[in-house]
Amino acid sequence: MKFSLLFKANYFSKFSKAPVICKLVGRKVLDGVGQPTLEVEIYCINKNYEKRICSTVISSHSQILENALSEATEDDEKERNDSVNTAVEWVNDSLNTMLRDLKPTDQCKVDKILGEYFTKKAEEKKEIQKEDEEEATLSLPSCVPSATALSGGKKAATIGKKVSGAERTIPPAEPVESVLCGSLAIGGTSLAIAKAGATISRIPLYVHIALLKQDQYSQLQDSPKEMTVPLPMVSLLNCGKFSPGKLKLMKEIMLIPPVQLSLKQSIERVLDIQREMMRLLEPACKGPSPQLADRKKGGARNTGKKVLPPAIKRISHLGCLITGCDNLEQPLLLMQTACNNIGLELGTDMYLAINCAAHELIDYLKGKYEILTGTFKSPDEMVDMYVELINKFPSIIALVDPLRKEDRQQWNNICCALGSKCYLIAEDAATSISKLITDQDTNLPKCSGIVLKYINQTKVSDLIELTGLSHGQRHITILGSPDGESSDDSLVDLAVGLGAKFIKLGGLCRGERVTKYNRLLAIEEELAKNRTLRFEASFEFIDFAEEPQPEQLSDEPPPPEQDSLPPQPSQPVLQVQNLTAQLAQDSPLT
Repeated sequence: MKFSLLFKANYFSKFSKAPVICKLVGRKVLDGVGQPTLEVEIYCINKNYEKRICSTVISSHSQILENALSEATEDDEKERNDSVNTAVEWVNDSLNTMLRDLKPTDQCKVDKILGEYFTKKAEEKKEIQKEDEEEATLSLPSCVPSATALSGGKKAATIGKKVSGAERTIPPAEPVESVLCGSLAIGGTSLAIAKAGATISRIPLYVHIALLKQDQYSQLQDSPKEMTVPLPMVSLLNCGKFSPGKLKLMKEIMLIPPVQLSLKQSIERVLDIQREMMRLLEPACKGPSPQLADRKKGGARNTGKKVLPPAIKRISHLGCLITGCDNLEQPLLLMQTACNNIGLELGTDMYLAINCAAHELIDYLKGKYEILTGTFKSPDEMVDMYVELINKFPSIIALVDPLRKEDRQQWNNICCALGSKCYLIAEDAATSISKLITDQDTNLPKCSGIVLKYINQTKVSDLIELTGLSHGQRHITILGSPDGESSDDSLVDLAVGLGAKFIKLGGLCRGERVTKYNRLLAIEEELAKNRTLRFEASFEFIDFAEEPQPEQLSDEPPPPEQDSLPPQPSQPVLQVQNLTAQLAQDSPLT
């Protein structure tokens, strides 16, 4: 009897009205470093009942300031609070009304409404700024003394000479892209709708994203037959600007596993290296021995033994070890030693990537980058330095932000010199996702790929569109975590569904980042179980020196990737539709 009633209930449920959005709830929550950010909850009418479907927590755009002045920290906290409070207001008021009665599976329609709402708010902001500027211009002659009167003509002239000299040496910095207060509401709501659509469809979010991407190119692309898990870029060491040593260049030294390893094997190998690295640095943490202290007092000569880097001070907000080094080679040799000690070889069993964060190192008065304390290099000298470094350490297969985005000629030079050996990746050197779509490649230096971050007014549809454009330009896509990350693991599903080449989540030392690695492991296990997991054949670099002409951007999608990398014979292929049906049966909506 019970079985008969259950069968009838399931049968007639197929004819019930599709769930629609009935309520959005926005609230202020804390991210992984205790800073405020936005959570968006979605409620739907499902079979005549209001039900909470899902929630998302979006990461804030604000950069975590290391050793910042108290005034800068206060300004940053105020900006962050204002942005989150405004975003909560938008979600609970305007967006809650505008999206009511829409289907959560209609991502394109929802994103279009969100985009129009953001554009309206941005125009209102511009009008207010324009009025303020006009008022300031009218009051300027009577209220504001000249720069010469404030500082003295001689001093002002001296400063002017320094600035003009720097401008002749290097291109000036482009204006910082303004972030509209409250824009978190757009990205948070779009992602929450995507999660709700996946839940309603009874499929994982990564499958839902893959199907959304397929729908955009349905005329030219067949359904993807299998899916890959992006390779992790795991941060291990921070030897950057705010580390205790002289070295400033290496904000993150990251490990990239070989393509033939499973993610589970890769994570285990990274953890082995991390444990050995901490063991090597442990003597430095304990300080010098009494005998060594006595020798120093007596002026005894050095015994010739290699000196370890300064002690680990703390764990970075990126989840990696912060230690000090005094030259470029020291941390790389330390990594090499750690690998050798556990029977691994850099360049074969593990590869390296360096986040140079060049924009943090530029001295505009000198027109040069300060790579070490007191050591400066011009943009052209930076290119020569990277060429020498890669030739000496060929295990480095990726450089992130080796230069500022304004140094376009040097980006061209480094791509021609090193493009066939490693990936040259733009993170801060790339503009926001919305501007990348609008301007296409006009504001992007020549590079192998870009790091995309899901923040602010970014919508799921924007990521789908931009990854299609990037693949058409032979750019690899890296999904990256912002500085202030939350425990929400949706970024991992986005990376898998979009087919990203790499995922940059930080280190394995903070809970909000380890959560994402765990989600990546779960997805790999799920794909392997359903025999839809595909491994890449090898690292594929771009030889820019032999590249004929850059491909023009177009709205047409790239050809299917499975043609260039055939599936492994040991892994039978299933259609994504079959995977969708199976997962729907295994994961009923509760």
